[in-house]
Amino acid sequence: MRVMAQMGMVMNLDKCIGCHTCSVTCKQTWTNRTGVEYVWFNNVETRPGLGFPRRYEDQEKWKGGWKLDRRGRLRLKAGGRAKKLLSIFANPNLPDMEDYYEPWTYDYDSLVSAPAGSDDFPVARPKSLVTGKDMSIQWSANWDDDLGGTTETGHEDPIVQKIGDKVKFEFEESFMFYLPRICEHCLNPACVASCPSGAMYKRAEDGIVLVDQDQCRGWRMCVSGCPYKKVYFNHTTGKAEKCTMCYPRLEVGQPTVCSETCVGRLRYLGLFLYDADRVAEAATVENEHDLMNAQKSILLDPHDPEVQRQALADGIAPDWLEAAKNSPVYELACKYNVALPLHPEYRTMPMVWYIPPLSPVVDALTETGHDGEDIGNLFGAIEAMRIPIEYLAELFTAGDVEPVNDVLRKLAAMRAHMRNVNLGQPVDESIAEAVDMTVAEIESMHRLLAIAKYEDRYVIPPAYEAAANSLLDELPGCSVSFDSEPGDRGVQGDAPIPVTIESFHLTKQRLEAESYEDLDYKQ
Repeated sequence: MRVMAQMGMVMNLDKCIGCHTCSVTCKQTWTNRTGVEYVWFNNVETRPGLGFPRRYEDQEKWKGGWKLDRRGRLRLKAGGRAKKLLSIFANPNLPDMEDYYEPWTYDYDSLVSAPAGSDDFPVARPKSLVTGKDMSIQWSANWDDDLGGTTETGHEDPIVQKIGDKVKFEFEESFMFYLPRICEHCLNPACVASCPSGAMYKRAEDGIVLVDQDQCRGWRMCVSGCPYKKVYFNHTTGKAEKCTMCYPRLEVGQPTVCSETCVGRLRYLGLFLYDADRVAEAATVENEHDLMNAQKSILLDPHDPEVQRQALADGIAPDWLEAAKNSPVYELACKYNVALPLHPEYRTMPMVWYIPPLSPVVDALTETGHDGEDIGNLFGAIEAMRIPIEYLAELFTAGDVEPVNDVLRKLAAMRAHMRNVNLGQPVDESIAEAVDMTVAEIESMHRLLAIAKYEDRYVIPPAYEAAANSLLDELPGCSVSFDSEPGDRGVQGDAPIPVTIESFHLTKQRLEAESYEDLDYKQ
């Protein structure tokens, strides 16, 4: 057993209202530059729908992720080194502008400079950010939602095509839910294995997958290799870019921008401990239905004394161990077993997990004259939900409906139990027993899912901040110059510089300072 740490995220889809605040704040922080106008490190998709880029889940077309060869060994779907060498100058498995969208702005000057009293009503026409010419908007990062539903595009959803008549698009049988997506920061990332230049790498200390901008040669094999299509190409710098899990924020003890600004408070951040020696074993399980449990089997219990001893021997700091013990993502994924990975059949072992949505069954039951919160009614309604369990299973469990059904039953049991508590009714232990939980576990899960405080939702290792402070003390000055070229190391020559740490330290100071005089600016 070789213990390593991995930063992970869990999102509770029951709470997502599709406001796109996470997308906008991520855009303003990371991709508001020339060359990445079309890029969304965080995007919110309406399901059913085509996603972003269009039909990214169709791996028969895009060849993303891994597959098993005849001997049961992992192989990239896009091919090995020889195939990549032959297509290195003309990668055939890349989404084009039509699959993403042509970014645009509006001619606001026509509104500002329109003459007063004109008979014509001024209009801000859309202008392409690629050509600068007038354009007709045909697609965007969440066009399924912009269309006001999925009646026009839903039938092209790869999952809908898989499960056939389980999804109806008639008005009275329609459904939708929101799916926020970022890079999965996988344990077995296909993007890293696909990169010919070695620019993609997984940080040893926390598992965050990053791109070394100095090493990147713009081959774009990483774009093809990622089955979630969360690696993008900057057409100005000629480099690949992707979600960084806001590592400069994490390094000073702050949560990611998308988590911090989430209106629904649906995101949880924390540490997983895992057995690095068994990653390949778990990723090569033959039956796709067993992949999720195989991945869970290598996630280690931080409360286990043997795991703790081995973790310390493998260099995991004591305060990181403490953070792992309090990790909300471990509790949701492995203790309560209500969080599920996105598309485990890609065999990348994703580390951003989801709690599937419990359809609005309460209102539906109430409208029929039944008690919408009664546990018997709720359990019976799960199988008849508007959101078919088969659809959720294709998203989170490679088509296996049983784990999804178990999660939804637990969520329904929690709802029924807490209704009784709030009404002052006697505790019915049979509700918890029906889902193999205790009353204490049900109430503890409710505290985490419904009313968790800031420090309970975001458990970030304190060692991050100590390391950042030591790095900051070594800096003679600001390491970023607006005049520098890509790859410029700044004032310290060849020494690697943690480029945004100082600015985030100052941000944290400003947030915590009671007055301007309390700020300690380092020169």
